[in-house]
Amino acid sequence: MTERIKNYGTFYTFYLSEHQNMTCRILHFIGTGLVFVLAFLAIYLDIPKLWIAVPAVGYGFAWVGHFFFEKNKPATFKYPLWSLFSDFKMFFQLLAGKISFDGKKDLL
Repeated sequence: MTERIKNYGTFYTFYLSEHQNMTCRILHFIGTGLVFVLAFLAIYLDIPKLWIAVPAVGYGFAWVGHFFFEKNKPATFKYPLWSLFSDFKMFFQLLAGKISFDGKKDLL
């Protein structure tokens, strides 16, 4: 993809196409889930240092998925905010069963 995407709907379709590998999606799901857990613990237990781990855990799991399983470059390098929003959207859609971990049931 060389042309810049101009709207979020088009971007999210592209985002899902860059996450077709089941292991990549599972790693994203685990990483995002851990982000929520760490954020909750940082607030509930009042441990500000936990916030340092949030991006490391979130991006760490996602980037392992991309580099080793999906074998593509994460969209966050070109579209950081849309990618972050899409990661949360994909997490909740996976949780709700609106899309599948194997990428075969992506009913948007």
